[in-house]
Amino acid sequence: MRILVLIVLSLISLLPAGFARAQAQGADPGEPELRFFRIGSGETSGTYYAVAGVIAAAISNPPGGVRCDEGGACGVPGLLASALSSEGSVQNIQALRDGGLESALVQADIAHAAQSGGPGWQGKNRADKLRAIAALYPEAIHLIARADAGIGSISDLAGKRVSINQAGSGTRIDAQLVLQAAGIPDARLELSELSTDEAARQLRAGELDAFFMVGGWPVSGLTALASQTDVVLLPIAGPLADRLIARHPFFRRETIPAGTYAGQAEPVETLSVAALWLTTEDQPETLIHDITRVLWNDYTQRMLRLGHPVAHAISAESALAGISIPLHSGAEAYYQGAGLLKR
Repeated sequence: MRILVLIVLSLISLLPAGFARAQAQGADPGEPELRFFRIGSGETSGTYYAVAGVIAAAISNPPGGVRCDEGGACGVPGLLASALSSEGSVQNIQALRDGGLESALVQADIAHAAQSGGPGWQGKNRADKLRAIAALYPEAIHLIARADAGIGSISDLAGKRVSINQAGSGTRIDAQLVLQAAGIPDARLELSELSTDEAARQLRAGELDAFFMVGGWPVSGLTALASQTDVVLLPIAGPLADRLIARHPFFRRETIPAGTYAGQAEPVETLSVAALWLTTEDQPETLIHDITRVLWNDYTQRMLRLGHPVAHAISAESALAGISIPLHSGAEAYYQGAGLLKR
């Protein structure tokens, strides 16, 4: 499994000047031990990548850093977190299951299937040790098409060149569910499985008519695409949305506001799933409690608001909404102590 490691520059800057010197001279007995903590995200043009990078920077406070009571950033003492890019939710879960990650951002529907042993996740593929830290924000299904492709609704996709994203992504699974509910079999499409970056490139070049992408709006890759090419954002609404929600209760109605992307004059109705921050039950309770506490402190919330517009939907009050698997015991202890979860 290929996961590309991002060494986030902001994390490097967190290492104080005295850190290397302290390592060479021996650790201060009062300093916490250095612990690395990886966060799986998604494509570099997607929302997961941006949000995971902000969270990694905010929760980090490696040995030698400024103490919280001395004006520090109030990360987890001893922790150095980093964001990793990946193909998406499916690959992230596989890495969590196999010990390649300590945590990851994952779509709620994919998490539930993997944790409960749903289709494609039975037997040795099951990831029954998945545990939730928090629900972060709704991920909207984006169906974006060239404005000159003659696609005004999802039924117009028949016979068109359409990408449903990579095999390791949650987008691909949700796109297949949408197409099935719309009565459009693969045989009626010129189907491809491209990353968002490659799909956007081909759409700009006139080599692709439409593609799916699931992410918290605005998705940076789609923002760039819409500023360079005339595109339309297609709704997933009406009877089609009703059928999908009836068959798959993890879907929720979502509206992408007018003006989210260049040329989008009207709000677009679609569906969404919750973006979850996951770990496994093997992670220490104290560590996950401290990470959860730091996630919801004022500093981290300010960083998130500065880091991505999707932060408008990230709040402690909605941290338990849409969670489809058990909470990690450390996160559960935090939410109980904060009065957000009844015992």
